[in-house]
Amino acid sequence: MTTERIERRLTAILVADVAGVGRLVPCSDSATSDDDDTAVQIEAHRRSLVDPKIEQHRGRIVKTTGDGLLAEFASAVDALRCAVEVQDGMSARNAMIAPDRRIQYRIGVNVGDIVIDGDTIAGDGVNVAARLESFAEPGGICVSGRVREDAESALDLAFDDAGVESLGNRSRLVSVYRVRPGRRARSRAEPVPALPDKPSIAVLPFQNMSGDPEQEYFADGIVEDIITALARNRWLFVIARNSSFTYKGRAVDVKEVGRALGVRYVLEGSVRKTGNRVRITGQLIDAATGVHLWADYFDGTLEHIFDLQDEVTARVAGRIAPKLLQAEIQRARRKPTESLDSYDFYLRGVAGVHRNTKEAIAEALHFYKLAIEGDPEFAAAHARAAGCYILYLANGFHLDAEDVAECERLARRAAELGSDDAVALALSGMALATVCGYLDDGADLVDKALRLDPNHAPAWLFSGWLRTFLGAPDVAVAHLETALRLSPLDPLEYAAHAALAAAHFFAGRYDESVTWAEKSYRAQPNFVPATRFAAASHALAGRVERAGALMERLRRLDPGLRLSNLHRILPLRRAEDAEKWARGLRVAGLPE
Repeated sequence: MTTERIERRLTAILVADVAGVGRLVPCSDSATSDDDDTAVQIEAHRRSLVDPKIEQHRGRIVKTTGDGLLAEFASAVDALRCAVEVQDGMSARNAMIAPDRRIQYRIGVNVGDIVIDGDTIAGDGVNVAARLESFAEPGGICVSGRVREDAESALDLAFDDAGVESLGNRSRLVSVYRVRPGRRARSRAEPVPALPDKPSIAVLPFQNMSGDPEQEYFADGIVEDIITALARNRWLFVIARNSSFTYKGRAVDVKEVGRALGVRYVLEGSVRKTGNRVRITGQLIDAATGVHLWADYFDGTLEHIFDLQDEVTARVAGRIAPKLLQAEIQRARRKPTESLDSYDFYLRGVAGVHRNTKEAIAEALHFYKLAIEGDPEFAAAHARAAGCYILYLANGFHLDAEDVAECERLARRAAELGSDDAVALALSGMALATVCGYLDDGADLVDKALRLDPNHAPAWLFSGWLRTFLGAPDVAVAHLETALRLSPLDPLEYAAHAALAAAHFFAGRYDESVTWAEKSYRAQPNFVPATRFAAASHALAGRVERAGALMERLRRLDPGLRLSNLHRILPLRRAEDAEKWARGLRVAGLPE
C-alpha cells in the first residue's frame, strides 16, 4: 500500500458469494459448457438484479470475484435492505428451477472499520463480513451484532441469535445473527392472535416478477378476487385484504405470517409476464410446519386478461378448498379422542364417509351427530349427516320411513341454519331431492349454493346429478365438467365420473357412459351407481354378455335391487328416462 493514499472510515460492508458452485457443474465431458452456462447465469443475475439493487440502496461495488462480490454502503440499514431484496429476488427466480440447479447467494453484512486504498477496501471490517458470509445458509443472510442494533428498529425483520464466533483477526468475539425475512419477532408482551375454531387462511400479495409495474394491478386483482372467492366458504376463516396486503413488497417467513395473523394456512404466489403471455403460480403452505400442501401454475395471454383473472380465481379457489379439508382431516386424526371438539368430530365424519361401506357411513353419521350435540347450530354437520342417507340410498342400503324422515329433518335444519353456507345448502338440497323426493326444492337449494359460491365444486357435482334427474343430461354434463375443472384431484372425483356416466346414459351415448362408469368404479369399487350405469349402457349398446357380467357384480354389491324398486334410487322426472333405465337393467339381467 502507498501510505499517503490510505484512509480509514467506518462503513457497512456486504459480501456475497454463490453457494456450492461446484454442484452446478457435473463431472462429465460437458463440464466446460456447464461451467460456462453457470457463469453466464450468474452474470445475468448480477446485471438484472444484484447490481441494480446495490445502486438503488446507494451502495458501491468494490470488486467482483466471478461468483462473488464485495460492496460498501453508507449505512447498515441500506446494506441489509439491499441484501434482503437480493435474496427475495433470487428466491422468486428459483421458484420454478430444480433445487440442484438453483443459483443461491450467501450474504454477510458487517459494520466496521475499513482501510481504503484507492478503489479498494480492506481491513478487519471486511474480514468479518467475509466470515459472516461463510456462516450464512444458501439463500440466507448473516449479520454482526452491530448491524442488528442499527437495523432492527428500521427494518421489519427477525434476527435469530446464532451465538458468538471469533471472526477475522479479532481477539474478541462477535455476535452472529441469522436474518429471517418476514415480520419482526414479537415481544413476549405482544399478543398473538388465537387460531380460529375452523380452517384459517391468509392470501398474501402475489409477487410481480415481470419487471413491469403495469402488471402490479393484475397481480393485486387476482389476490383480491381469490380472497373474495375463499370468503364465500363459510367453513373457512379468511383474513381480510387490508391485513394481507401489509406484506406487499416484503420478504416473508410463512411461519411468522401464520403466527402474526393467527392463521393455519398461507397462500402465496407470483405473476410473470413474457411478451403477451403471463404465468401465475400459487402455493398453499401449512404455516405451522412450512409444508407445501399444493402448488400449481396457470398460463394465459394478456389479450383476455380479465377472463384469465376470473379463470385463475375460480381454479385456485376450487382446488384449495379440498386441500384444506384434507389437511384439516389429518390434523383432527392426530388429536387424542378425549380432546376432540365439534369441528374435529365433523372432520372425522368427512374422513371416513366415502369408503362407501355401510359400517363407514354409519360411523360417519355417528360423528356428525356428536358434532351437532356439541354445536346444535352447526349447519354443515346437519347437512353432512343428511348426506349420509344419500350414500345409504345410492349404495343400495335399506332406508325405512323413519330414516327418510330423519334425513328430511336434518336437511331442512341445515338449509335453515346455513342460508348463506354453500356447503350446507348444496348437500341439504341433494338429500331432499334424492332421499326425500323433493326434486324441485332440492334443485333450488343447490342453485342457491352456486349463486353464493360459484367455485364450490361439490355444488356443481350435485347440480349435475339433479339436472340428469330433471331430464337435462347435456346441461348435467356441462355442470359436471365444471366440477372436475374446479377440483381435478378431488376425493369425490369418482362420484363426478359416475354422474357423467348417468348423464351420457340418459342422453343415449352408451359408449361414453361406459367409459366414465369404468373410471368411477376403478377408483372406488364400492360405489354402486357406476356399476349400475355400466351394466345398463352395455345392455342397450347390444353388449349383453358384458352387461350380464356386470349385473353379477351389481347383485353382489346391491343384492336387494329389483326392477320393482328402481324408483327408490333415482327420482327421475321424465317417464321415458325411467323406462330406459328399467329396460337397460332388465336386458342386463336384473330380476323383477
